[in-house]
Amino acid sequence: MANFKSEFLHTLSERGFIHQISDESGLDDLLTKEVVTAYIGFDATAKSLHVGSMIQIMLLYWFQQTGHRPIALMGGGTSMVGDPSGKDESRQVMTAEIIEANKIEIMKCFAPFLTFGDGPRDAVMADNAEWLLKLNYVDFLRDYGRHLSVNAMLARDSVRLRLEREQHLSFLEFNYMCLQAYDFVELNRRYGCRLQLGGSDQWGNIVSGVDLGRRSGCDQLFAVTTPLLSTASGAKMGKSASGAIWLNSELLPVFDFWQYWRNTEDADVGRFLRLFTAMPLAEIERLASLEGVELNEAKKVLATEATALVHGRAAAEQAAETARKTFEEGAIATDLPSVAVQAADIKSGTGLLGLIVTAGLAKSNGEARRHIKGGAIKINDVVISDESMSINGSHIGEDGAIKLSFGKKKHVVLRPQ
Repeated sequence: MANFKSEFLHTLSERGFIHQISDESGLDDLLTKEVVTAYIGFDATAKSLHVGSMIQIMLLYWFQQTGHRPIALMGGGTSMVGDPSGKDESRQVMTAEIIEANKIEIMKCFAPFLTFGDGPRDAVMADNAEWLLKLNYVDFLRDYGRHLSVNAMLARDSVRLRLEREQHLSFLEFNYMCLQAYDFVELNRRYGCRLQLGGSDQWGNIVSGVDLGRRSGCDQLFAVTTPLLSTASGAKMGKSASGAIWLNSELLPVFDFWQYWRNTEDADVGRFLRLFTAMPLAEIERLASLEGVELNEAKKVLATEATALVHGRAAAEQAAETARKTFEEGAIATDLPSVAVQAADIKSGTGLLGLIVTAGLAKSNGEARRHIKGGAIKINDVVISDESMSINGSHIGEDGAIKLSFGKKKHVVLRPQ
């Protein structure tokens, strides 16, 4: 671990955030001398960011916590192009209306982590649509195109891999890295931004901006990237069997978000505590050293602390209590994910397979059937083996609901209405 002088890089190094730095000593020295401004860009490709983006938000969080000014850059302009990084095929082009709607929702993801305002260390919310949509193409080519190397672009992994596989790479996407490089230059001129942060898949795009800044007369610019994260078993962060782990509670219930972290693999507990919580490192080391059944307590702490960062302490503790009631007491907690079903259908009897699909525990009757054959489906905590079973009024508990479970940790309450 490098011996950094600046609190920011020292914190990142201790917690395992650093993959690459463009000028390690130069950046470390700058961070000790003045309040530095840094940015990360987020394209508006969905109505929310997901857990895969949380490591980037944590970079901005620690940047502000250590005395500097972060910029969360909305990609209102670049979202119209699409980033080819890490993709095997072209992104679908979105309309301006969809981008704007997504952008409004994504902005909400930053409020729990950053303090916005007009102070020297207050976070800034910017949007590259402000300058990209006003660019004159010929002027851009004349002023900046001569500084952007096609040779370097072709060498970038995001481009090279697509070409090697003979997969389509449009001129539209090829221009994405030009626009991202220009973003860095523009942010330097508008806000004095000296540092771009991002994932290691963005390294090529980021250093293109560093180079363009040098050739365009900016102060020296810097780059820091994080490792691309996967779980110990190789699964991609931010995904689960049931879909993306969104940061927006309207897309994913807080309980499901908590449960995602509770299901962390044993080998990932210490690493995730360092990356996705603000807990003291000494306490993290203590929790990570636990073994066997005791390690489950560390996973609960991880789940509660990560959830508290995103959804607030009260919501996180409520999710933890819901889990305790569900798993330790076998009760139907009131804030478990619930699905409304037709009371008339339950009264007359309805097929179990369809209810499993309706509850989101399977994508098809065939998948539901496989869950049943594998002994993974329970009704009111009783394992079901009959795939042709009919669910009726006799299954409704005293609280007027039916508890449908997939495995030990996925529960949905069916509420006849």
